[in-house]
Amino acid sequence: MDLVTNKINVDDLIIMALKEDVPNEDITTNSIIKDRTLGKFTLICKQDGILAGIEVFKRTFELLSNEVQFNINYKDGDIVKKGNIIGEIISDIRVLLTGERTALNYLQHMSGIATYTHSMVKLLEESGIKLLDTRKTTPNMRIFDKYAVKVGGGHNHRYNLSDGILLKDNHIQAAGGVGKAINLAKAYAPFVRKIEVEVENLDMVREAVQAKADIIMLDNMAPDMIKEAVEIIDGRAEIECSGNITKENIEKLKGIKIDYISSGALTHSAPILDFSLKNLQLL
Repeated sequence: MDLVTNKINVDDLIIMALKEDVPNEDITTNSIIKDRTLGKFTLICKQDGILAGIEVFKRTFELLSNEVQFNINYKDGDIVKKGNIIGEIISDIRVLLTGERTALNYLQHMSGIATYTHSMVKLLEESGIKLLDTRKTTPNMRIFDKYAVKVGGGHNHRYNLSDGILLKDNHIQAAGGVGKAINLAKAYAPFVRKIEVEVENLDMVREAVQAKADIIMLDNMAPDMIKEAVEIIDGRAEIECSGNITKENIEKLKGIKIDYISSGALTHSAPILDFSLKNLQLL
């Protein structure tokens, strides 16, 4: 993450996380360390995967103290292995102990998403299909989750409700049908906005094509129905497939002529990648 993004969007979120963990004081640390004492931690990788969030990890400690030094051996996007020394951090031991859990939470969570995303991207190699995330992110974690998807080789779908128009089942029902929803969106939206619509059957596909949707999302369709939908669309709209797509079943879509696959699993089901801060030394 770049410095500007950190300053505008990230710092406040990290501070909120720190306040959650330290509402008034770190009573354990303060009970055993009374004065400033310089120390060093080693950051160790405990599983194979893709590193993501190292700048967020660092920023967590920087927000606790102006006197923090890092010697980092890897960058976001690097493949890391169990036992790798990711780097060292030097600061007042009170800073190290107080920020340890929050910093590791970010690093483990983001690296887990990047690792899971990378594994799904690998399964789509040479297909031409782009893997997208969704808005199924942990509240107040979206900027971290979606960044981690990009680090893992995936792509970001719309970032929030202001970022793009996606007419889902409840919007369609409220509008009175696929065609009506698309026409209402076209009349309201700026001309630079694409109109995407979610469909669940072939009749809805035909209606979306007739109304000239820009992107048609095929939701929870079996592969055979997706192939029929692709023939109906016939290049008149971009095609996205979605609905409970995971690492275990994504390959069944690889040979179908679609443009995108979106998966909520990237951000809501990725297991963490384990790291630890060990070998505390007094300096």
